Amino acid sequence: MKIGSQAHRSTAISTSNETTILVRGHDLTQELIGRIGFTEHFWLLLTGALPSEPQRRILDATLVAIAEHGLVPSVQVGRMTLAAAPEALQGAVAAGILGCGSVVLGSSETAGYFFSAIAARIEGGASLEQAAKDIVLDYRASRRAIPGYGHPLHKGYDPRARRLFEVAAEAGSAGLYGGIAHQVEQLLPELLGKPLALNVSGAIPAVLLDAGYPLAALKGVPILARTAGLIAHLLEEQLRPIGFVLSHAAAKAIDYDGDAPPGFQASDE
Repeated sequence: MKIGSQAHRSTAISTSNETTILVRGHDLTQELIGRIGFTEHFWLLLTGALPSEPQRRILDATLVAIAEHGLVPSVQVGRMTLAAAPEALQGAVAAGILGCGSVVLGSSETAGYFFSAIAARIEGGASLEQAAKDIVLDYRASRRAIPGYGHPLHKGYDPRARRLFEVAAEAGSAGLYGGIAHQVEQLLPELLGKPLALNVSGAIPAVLLDAGYPLAALKGVPILARTAGLIAHLLEEQLRPIGFVLSHAAAKAIDYDGDAPPGFQASDE
């Protein structure tokens, strides 16, 4: 039984014969290897075209910005997975990436769709301020968090977000989505009753969409970037292991409050 569309029977990404490998129409060995960087190659793979210099610089900056942020949940689960299965580096990387969701890493994608909803209102004739206000209020009415704003550590401003907007301005790539992101930040104290700083997960989609990056591939940027960070942590885990330290710390931090027989005392170890 066929499930799903059967309309497409081809791919435009790559093909090969006995002497030549084509990637998006380019000869891999003659045109790409040793001639372009990985950031350019990633853009080519996604879009079918090599990036302009501003596009390359913006994508590169976002990858650098999100690759590493300490012992975040994805890193902890990756390290503990490797501690339990030291032969499975790929499993530990996958474990860390599987948590890419609406709260961590995947919030760049969510913020991108949020900004795109505002952009659609502007294209329909609304002012920037009114469009932003309408969509924020729509999100609040449906009890949805405003993605891309607020951070547990960076309260006043996220330095990564600030720098990404500086890079966009330097590259001549600042545009509508950056304006939307900043307009929302200005409106949040009035609409939510408290300020929330634009964070890196809000800055990433704003600068990328202004540079022409595809909306549907936004989640791929933090996935790709954090994979690099995870590999670094997992190499360190092999050389200076802390996976079981993290596991033990979690056990020490969490109390048991379930049923127990009279006189039972949980171990402190």
